Amino acid sequence: MPTPFSSLTLLSLKLEETQKRLEKTRLLGEFLQSLEEEEIAPAVYLLLGTIFPSSDPRTLDVSWRTLGDAGAGFKPAPTGKSLSIKEVHQIFSQIAEASGKGSRKEKEELLEVLFSRASREEERILRKIIFGEMRHGVGEGMMVKTIADAMVGQVSSSVGGSRRLQPAKSLTLVERAQMFTGDVGEVAKIAITQGREGLEKISLRLFYPVLPMLAELGKDFSSVFAEHQGEMALEHKLDGARVQIHKRGEEVKIFSRNLKEVTESIPEIASQIRREIQAKEAILDGEVIAVSPVGGDPIRARPLPFQELMRRFRRVHEIEVSMKDVPVKLFLFDLLYLEGKLLIDLPYEERWRLLKEISPENLLVPRIITGDLAEAESFLKESIDMGHEGIMAKSLESPYTPGARGKRWFKIKPAETLDLVIVAADWGSGRREGWLSNYHLACRDEDTGEFWVIGKTFKGLTDEEFTWMTETLLELKIPPSPPFDKGGSGDFTVYVQPQIVVEVAYNEIQRSPTYKSGFALRFARITRIREDKSPQEVDTLNRLKELYQKQFQYKGKIEL
Repeated sequence: MPTPFSSLTLLSLKLEETQKRLEKTRLLGEFLQSLEEEEIAPAVYLLLGTIFPSSDPRTLDVSWRTLGDAGAGFKPAPTGKSLSIKEVHQIFSQIAEASGKGSRKEKEELLEVLFSRASREEERILRKIIFGEMRHGVGEGMMVKTIADAMVGQVSSSVGGSRRLQPAKSLTLVERAQMFTGDVGEVAKIAITQGREGLEKISLRLFYPVLPMLAELGKDFSSVFAEHQGEMALEHKLDGARVQIHKRGEEVKIFSRNLKEVTESIPEIASQIRREIQAKEAILDGEVIAVSPVGGDPIRARPLPFQELMRRFRRVHEIEVSMKDVPVKLFLFDLLYLEGKLLIDLPYEERWRLLKEISPENLLVPRIITGDLAEAESFLKESIDMGHEGIMAKSLESPYTPGARGKRWFKIKPAETLDLVIVAADWGSGRREGWLSNYHLACRDEDTGEFWVIGKTFKGLTDEEFTWMTETLLELKIPPSPPFDKGGSGDFTVYVQPQIVVEVAYNEIQRSPTYKSGFALRFARITRIREDKSPQEVDTLNRLKELYQKQFQYKGKIEL
């Protein structure tokens, strides 16, 4: 029998009422195990307020205005048959798939159908889901832990008889499955219905992208050398877009760092892979940058600003014109899969050796291996002089851990930056009048999925970017929420869905009584709009705390 949406609504209300993590995971676990198999993944997406997995390109594209227009026809009380979890997700899917002429009217009609069958409490939760504002303290990290806990106690068959899965092993299995799929809903379904055996079958597959391995921010070469115990690989850190390339024969697909396919936007890169990669099957990790050839010589090409590259990634029409206006160049730096073999558990140096065997030199990122500080500093200067961001420092022994950030890889850049999401914006005054131009910047609590403001800025954007930002944020407008800071905000503040990610440079992280996060950025300024990143990829509150503590390495440590 289908599970009613009212059950998910009741669970959401219970989760809002408790601050106890163990109680939250208990409630979640019991609920997920009570569902039918085809309901598990949709329920997970709805509870997280994401609706679709990160690899799914669909979006609702519903603004507060659209919802408001549809709401004019809503009935005051629910009518007809009650909603089920599966029906709610199906209607959301139909809304996301509506496109072209008349799509707004179609979306409004679907919303009207949805809300006309919802109770008042269900309506409140539906609105929260639509605008990604669940705020019940359950994020992807807690969901993964819940799935692992739900598996503990399950008995699996093996050659030696029955065996009970231990908590640590359960969590490792779920995390690895999540690493390969990037789809916590699918992982939940497999874990709950198939248990250990199902999760152990999940692995990296061609044309199913995985999240890229990430790097910690390194303060200087001395500390990185100490962490890597001497010799390490250094690569130019490029100011471009991360890409994952899957190849099988002549079939090539290219995915962005947030797992969206971008092959049509950069067809010349796909053609280059077909011509130059000497492998039948491969999954490659690399970076694409926009370039401006010096004197027509592509070898001496200089990087163009990141925003020029984003013009290419947004284009799916008139590609030949776009290719001429904004040429791009590919650099490769890792190999995850080759001729049917998974390589992620091999040491970095071995993966590089295999990459060199199948790739021409011109496609490989500039790289050295060194344990010498002076040579490292010289290589950093060379990278900066060439127009790149800095240096990547990689342990020669490091495996490839999709979606994970750790001390096996470090990035070293002259300026400190954070990736943050805009959750609100203030109308400007003076020269900026008519623009939403003072942006509330937030990091993410990786356990609960909530966003916490750590500062505001109006610095760093061009007039053209202010205009684009204003138009985009107004489409993301949501009803006023409780103030993000103790001082509150006036009518000049517009609250928005947390969708727009920006890279923010700053001078210092400070303790702050103003923001609930407890922190604030000093002299924050936006360095670029990160259209290639999703809100789930922004820097976390835990990372902010770590960076704050590192500032006191030479001033005396302050405990939080």
